[in-house]
Amino acid sequence: MKPAAVFLLLVASSAVVRAAEEGGHHQSSLADLLWPAANFAIMVGVLVYLLRVPLTTYLADRSTSIRKDLVDAAALKASASTQLSEIDQKMRALPGELASLRARAEAEIQAEEQRIAQQAVADRNRLVEQARKQMELQVRMARRELTEHAANLAVDLATRTVEHDTTTDDHARLIDRYVSQVSR
Repeated sequence: MKPAAVFLLLVASSAVVRAAEEGGHHQSSLADLLWPAANFAIMVGVLVYLLRVPLTTYLADRSTSIRKDLVDAAALKASASTQLSEIDQKMRALPGELASLRARAEAEIQAEEQRIAQQAVADRNRLVEQARKQMELQVRMARRELTEHAANLAVDLATRTVEHDTTTDDHARLIDRYVSQVSR
């Protein structure tokens, strides 16, 4: 508070106290009521003088703050209603999105089944081809073994036949022919 305002407040309060003391000694009259009223008016004037600027500043700041809060609340309400409408649109679109996702999943499943079936056919054909080549290889090996076995049997049979049908004269003649070929 300002020093002048404090001084005026003290003067006014002392005047009120003096008037109250004098009022007890004299009879009530209009003049006795006038002094306390004047003291009260002075005190109110001092208070108005001292509190006018802070009170108007406070009320103006409070008014500005309330207006700002109202503007912020309106903006927040508009934002919330926009978000709510977006959420409502998304919720309304959700069944359609689910249906399209299901349809896409079904299409992907069918495509995957077809790919698997094609892969199975390709694998089966590859395995059949491998089995055919393996069988051809086995047949060639069996033919070779049969040819060797037949040759061995033919040699054995020829050896037995030669041993059985060859006489000592045939032996002597074969030895002579061999010696003559070696000597040449």
